[in-house]
Amino acid sequence: MKKMIIIGATSGIGESLARLAVHKGYIVGGTGRRLERLEQLREELGENFHFREMDVAQKMNASSQLLSLIEELDGMDIIVLNAGISSHPASSVISMEQEIIDVNVGGFVQLFGEAFQYFRQKKHGQIVGISSIAGLFGSSRAAPYSASKAFISTYMQAYRQRCNQAGFDITITDVKPGFVKSEMIDGKKGLFWVAETDKAVKQMLTDIEKKKSYSYITRRWRFVAWLIKLTPNWIIDRL
Repeated sequence: MKKMIIIGATSGIGESLARLAVHKGYIVGGTGRRLERLEQLREELGENFHFREMDVAQKMNASSQLLSLIEELDGMDIIVLNAGISSHPASSVISMEQEIIDVNVGGFVQLFGEAFQYFRQKKHGQIVGISSIAGLFGSSRAAPYSASKAFISTYMQAYRQRCNQAGFDITITDVKPGFVKSEMIDGKKGLFWVAETDKAVKQMLTDIEKKKSYSYITRRWRFVAWLIKLTPNWIIDRL
């Protein structure tokens, strides 16, 4: 049985992916800040779901919890780095933006590094990072979020090159969702092509199992990404 660890499994994509993976026969480890939700998933999914409470912004503790979870599962084949925030109540705009960077960038890099070293020693594995279509362009309404997702994609591309050059058998999969139903988009207006979570996650797991380098969720967003890449910056700057 393959073993998958999902960082950020208490809502949305991560929670749905945990359910689907267990139902498909994976042994799954899930992490998140909301312990009660992890406990509910354990009760629902049974002995093939394991968990650790984790705040990825607490980097050293997050690393320790990841290694502990790997030990409990007796190994790891796939890690899905899904933890992320788009906004959070804070005392000021500056502190809110810093928190987004701390979670989406700092937490990602810390756990990516732990997973990469683990898979190097194991000689194979797969790291899946959840970036976003939003990472393809700067957004005046979500500057730190867009920038953090662009970082994730570029960082994974660089490590994919490193694996190819060094001959490491480590697959790096960049999942780029468009709008998917979740708590992250609750209350936001003007959204289009909002995918049902289950549909999005089924496509995502299919692409993970195919070891794709890039996964657009849902498929139609590949066309949007193509248009964005062809659009001159002077037009994007005026949107």
